[in-house]
Amino acid sequence: MKQLYRYFQQFSPLSAAAKAALEPICTAMHIARNKDLQKIGHTCKTIYFISRGIARIYYYKGDTDITESFAFENSIVVRVESLFTGRPSRKAIQMLEDSEIIAIDATALFKLYDVYPEIERLFRKIFEASHVDMINRIEGIQFHTAEERYKSLLKEAPDIIRRVPLKYIASYLGITQVSLSRIRAKR
Repeated sequence: MKQLYRYFQQFSPLSAAAKAALEPICTAMHIARNKDLQKIGHTCKTIYFISRGIARIYYYKGDTDITESFAFENSIVVRVESLFTGRPSRKAIQMLEDSEIIAIDATALFKLYDVYPEIERLFRKIFEASHVDMINRIEGIQFHTAEERYKSLLKEAPDIIRRVPLKYIASYLGITQVSLSRIRAKR
């Protein structure tokens, strides 16, 4: 929980009472490499904090597996569109390494919002930051070349090449593995 609280601290401080209220709705879990944390068609009711490991959010377009995003240690991963609408997600969350996560029961969390406005403020800030990250990702696709997106990804996650299969990185960048190999050869 200490790692989770350090993560929270970068957004908004929590009182001891708010931390104590959060603890019963948090569950530590181990997820094996390449296992889906949430499958396609699942209605999201949980927010996940990654203590150790890497997750990817993916979907299928026809028979093609497309990586939408990665989530690394000390970050949250959640299918927000499903969480907020209550509809099943068309995307899945897969753990790419043996991972340690903390699962936060979202239904119980939302009930805490009325009692602890600081918890609501914290998660608003987390979701706002996530929204900005997604906008930056979309703009990266719109305005930057694949090579620029690759360099940006390496800057954000320098060890991604060692930890994530190249097919997922290529998919995330919106290019083929052959194109990714060409970009990597230039470096």
